[in-house]
Amino acid sequence: MEELYPATPVRADGLLEVGDGHRLYCQEAGNPDGKPVVVLHGGPGSGISAAARQHFDPAVYRIVLFDQRGAGRSTPSAGDPASDLATNTLWHLVSDLELLRERLRIQRWQCFGGSWGSTLALAYAQAHPDRVTELVLRGVFTVRRCELDWLYRGGAAHLFPAEWDAFVAPLDERQRVDPIEGYAELLHSPDRAVAERAAIAWSTWEGATVALLPQPAFVDQYSKPSFALPFARLAVHYFRNGAWLEEGQLIRDAGRLAGIPGVLVQGRYDAVCPPITAYQLHHAWPGSVLRLVEGAGHAVGDPGILAALREATDGFR
Repeated sequence: MEELYPATPVRADGLLEVGDGHRLYCQEAGNPDGKPVVVLHGGPGSGISAAARQHFDPAVYRIVLFDQRGAGRSTPSAGDPASDLATNTLWHLVSDLELLRERLRIQRWQCFGGSWGSTLALAYAQAHPDRVTELVLRGVFTVRRCELDWLYRGGAAHLFPAEWDAFVAPLDERQRVDPIEGYAELLHSPDRAVAERAAIAWSTWEGATVALLPQPAFVDQYSKPSFALPFARLAVHYFRNGAWLEEGQLIRDAGRLAGIPGVLVQGRYDAVCPPITAYQLHHAWPGSVLRLVEGAGHAVGDPGILAALREATDGFR
């Protein structure tokens, strides 16, 4: 797609020890002496994608990507039922980012993240504002209860009734009172088949709602057990704990971002992370710009999203 830069090869990669038995898979691409940017993937649990390197001019940017704890090629995988998630929290990920920055001898960098990646970018930037040059965020998500209620407790069911029925199908009547807690039970079942069926149902729900128009490729990707198990286990782990944030914290503390330029790219018809969150963050964050993209949903490939992201990264280069 013309909105993306040509495929950018990985220039260096490896594993970073971050403690607690975790090793993060990391990549670098682009200009080793260029403007640093770190890409924060969604989920939590979706992992690095090769296309994420293509949002940046490789002649100008030093592009850093990594799989967050439990995701992608990082170890141990959250898809392993024996994996202990106690040391996998938002604040562990914020600390991991600082460790990675120091390891790469980067003084300050741009943070680029979509969906859950926007959550991590905001938490990191509010904790370490002196280390962030700019923020580029897509499909803004701050893990407030109203946002979780919308997607996982029946709000979006009004738009996707058949898909909602499939989402709650693995849950019994008691578990349907709070599907997040109900899925927590199923995903930690000692019966691997039960956990796998639950993971696929959880993950497929997001795959079915992510794009403005139906995209079978998303459903196919999200329904693969190798993707669904870490994706679902991490998402439920984070969301049932409110991502270890105080309610509304990331918008409440947006004043800490004063002086950091930011662009919020938001689909008008985003059914996963509705525009109200980006709108409220924009009004709480001095210096931010809201790009509301008409005719787009949550998916990065929806019409207009890629162009808005490239405009942002080119503008900051």
